[in-house]
Amino acid sequence: MPSHALDQPEPLNDPLSDPLARERSHLAASRAALRAMRADVEALDLRDVAANWVNAEALHHQVSERIKALADLSHTPLFFGRLDYLHAPGAEAAEGAEGEPAAGGGSTDTFYIGRRHVHDGDGDPMVIDWRAPVSQPFYQASKKTPMDVGLRRRFGYTGGELTAYEDEKLSDPTEAEQTSKLLQSEIERPRVGPMRDIVATIQPEQDEIVRAGIGGTVCVQGAPGTGKTAVGLHRVAYLLYAHRERLARSGTLVIGPNRSFLHYIEQVLPALGELQVAQATVEDLVARPATGVEVRGADSADVARVKGDARMAEVLRRALRSHVTPPTEACVVVRGSRRWRVPAYEIEETVAELLARDIRYGAARDALPQRIAHAVLVRMEQAGEAPDDRVQDAVARNPAVKAAVKAIWPPVDPAKLVLRLLSDADFLAAHADGILTADEQKTLLWAKPPRSVKSAKWSPPDAVLIDEAADLIERTHSLGHVVLDEAQDLSPMQYRAVGRRCTTGSATILGDLAQGTTPWATSSWDEALTHLGKPGSTVEELTQGFRVPREVIAYASRLLPAIAPGLSEATSIREAAGDFAVRAVAAAELDAAVITACHEALSHEGSIGLIAAEARLPALAAALTEAGLTPLSPGEETSPEARLTLVPATLAKGLEYDYVVLDEPAAVVDGEPDERTGLRRLYVALTRAVSGLTVVHAAPLPERLA
Repeated sequence: MPSHALDQPEPLNDPLSDPLARERSHLAASRAALRAMRADVEALDLRDVAANWVNAEALHHQVSERIKALADLSHTPLFFGRLDYLHAPGAEAAEGAEGEPAAGGGSTDTFYIGRRHVHDGDGDPMVIDWRAPVSQPFYQASKKTPMDVGLRRRFGYTGGELTAYEDEKLSDPTEAEQTSKLLQSEIERPRVGPMRDIVATIQPEQDEIVRAGIGGTVCVQGAPGTGKTAVGLHRVAYLLYAHRERLARSGTLVIGPNRSFLHYIEQVLPALGELQVAQATVEDLVARPATGVEVRGADSADVARVKGDARMAEVLRRALRSHVTPPTEACVVVRGSRRWRVPAYEIEETVAELLARDIRYGAARDALPQRIAHAVLVRMEQAGEAPDDRVQDAVARNPAVKAAVKAIWPPVDPAKLVLRLLSDADFLAAHADGILTADEQKTLLWAKPPRSVKSAKWSPPDAVLIDEAADLIERTHSLGHVVLDEAQDLSPMQYRAVGRRCTTGSATILGDLAQGTTPWATSSWDEALTHLGKPGSTVEELTQGFRVPREVIAYASRLLPAIAPGLSEATSIREAAGDFAVRAVAAAELDAAVITACHEALSHEGSIGLIAAEARLPALAAALTEAGLTPLSPGEETSPEARLTLVPATLAKGLEYDYVVLDEPAAVVDGEPDERTGLRRLYVALTRAVSGLTVVHAAPLPERLA
C-alpha cells in the first residue's frame, strides 16, 4: 500500500502535477466553498418572512444553528478520504439525505469523503458526507469485496494541514492487502482534550452497527477499546442524517453514567455537525424538582438492590390502584328541573371495566366522568330529549359527578405514594405481600420516616421509584432514539426508566458485562433488554480493540474468567505492545514510586491518568502537590501545560488516557462491597490506557494477576 508524505521540498514545476499538491488544492477550494455556504446563510434576509413572531423566532433559531453547523474548524480535516469508482454510481445510490448529487471533486466517479457535505457555487459537491450511501464503501470495501471501487485514498493531517496520502487499489489483483499505516497512526494519535470522533477510522464491523436501521434497537457488547461509545455516537449522527425530519420531531438523547463522562464526549456530535442531541444521566432523567423531590441522601448497597429490583414496579402498581374505591351510593345529576340518577352498581361496573383495561391511572380518572355523563345522556335520550356532545361535557363537569369521581378515583401524587410505601410498614406489607419477603420489606422502610416530601432525604433509587409511579399515573414522553452508554451498571428499575423514554422509538444500548461495577449490574443483555421493554433486540459483540495495547489487554483479560465467564477475550490491532510495567515496592515507598511513574509518563506526549481507589486519593493529592504536580479532576479539559488527571477508580469508566499509572490494585478491589465488583472495577482501571500502563503496588496483587 503506497504512502506519500510531504517530507521533501515541493518541485519547482507546476504544483498541480504533484498528486499531493492537487489534493491540497482541493482542500483549499473545499474550505473556500464551505465559507461561501456559510456566508450565503448569514446573508439571508429574514424580515417579513414569518407569519408571526413565534415562527420568526423559530426561523432565526434554525438559521443560527445552520450557521454553527457550517463552521470551518481549522484543526479538523474537512475530508479524510477519497473513493475512485470504476463506474459512476447511479444517481439514486449516490444521493444522500440532503439530496447530494452523484458527483464529487469535479468527476462522476471520484468522491471526497468528509465530516459534512460541501458544494461549490454551482451546487456540485466538493465533499460528500460520510453518512451518504455513496460513502459506505470507504468503510466496507476490501480486496475480497471491492464494491466497484478502483482506488481508496486515505489522507494524513498535521493539525489542519494535509501532509500525506495512502492508496489502496482494491480492484487490482496484483496488489496485496496491507494494513494502513495512516489508519494505524490516526488510531494511536495522542489524546489531548475531550473525546474526538472516529469518523476517519470506522471499521467494517463498526460501520454495520452505525448504519443499522432506525426501526429496531441494537445492543452492543464491547470489550475495552473496541470503540463502542464512539459507535453509539456516530450511530446517532447517521440516524439524524437519514431520518432528520422524523427525529427532529421526536428528539434524540444520549445517556451517560456521570457528568464527567458526558463532558468527555460532548464535542463528538458537534464536530460532525449535529447540535441538537441532548445529553443526560439517569439521575437527570428522573429528577422532578417541581414535586419538591430533591436527592440528598444515599442508600446502602442492600437497600439500593431491593429498590432497584423490577418487582418494585408491581408493588407500586398495587399501591396506586388501592386508592380506587368502589362507589357506595348513586350519583344524582340535577339539570334544570330534572334529576338524573346513575346507580352505584352501574358506576361500579364502569370502574371495574377501567381497572380491567389496565390503562394509566390518570387516563382512567379522566375517562370516568365522561362514562358517568354518558350514562346520564342515555337516560335523557330515553326520556325523549336530544342531548349532544356539549351536554355530555357539561354533565361531566357537574359538581355531583366531580365529587363522585374524586371519592372513587382520587388524584395521587407519585412522591407522596413512594413516601408512604417507605414509611408505613402496614401499607407496604399490604401491597408487597407475595412479592417481597418480610426481610426485604424491612430493608426498604426508613428508620426515621420524614414528615413530608420536601423534608425527606431522597436517594437516587427513590427518585427512580417516583418516576415509575409518575408513569403509572401519566404516560412519559417518548423520544425517537435514545443511546444508553455503560448500560451494564443499571438496575432493572433504571432500565425501565430509560425504556419509558423510547417506548415508541428505538435505542442503542452500549456496554460491557465485564465492566459491571454495581452490586446490581446485569448478568445478561437479554435480561437488560427485557427490562428496557425491548426484548429480542439484536445484540452485537465487538471484540477487536483499537485503543488498548496488546500486552495491557492481555494482562487485564486474566480477570475475565472471574468477572464475566463466557465473554470472548478482546484482541487488539495495535502493532506496538505499548509501555507496560508492574512494579512491586515497599509500603513506605508507594507514594514516591507513584510520583516517579507519573514523571516518567509525563515525559511522553499525550494525556496522563493517575487512577486510584477513593481511600488513596488524599495521600496521592498531597504527594503530587509536594512534587510540584497539580492534577486535574476528571472531566477537566487537558492542555499542553496540564496533562495529568487524578482519577478515582469509581469515575474511570468510559475515560481514556495515553498513559495510565494505576495505584495499588488491591485497594481498588477492597473499595467495593464484594470481590466480584472489586475485580470488575480493577478491570476497568487496567483498560483505560491508550499507549502505556504502569501498575505500582505494595500489597499483594489479586490472585489472577499475580
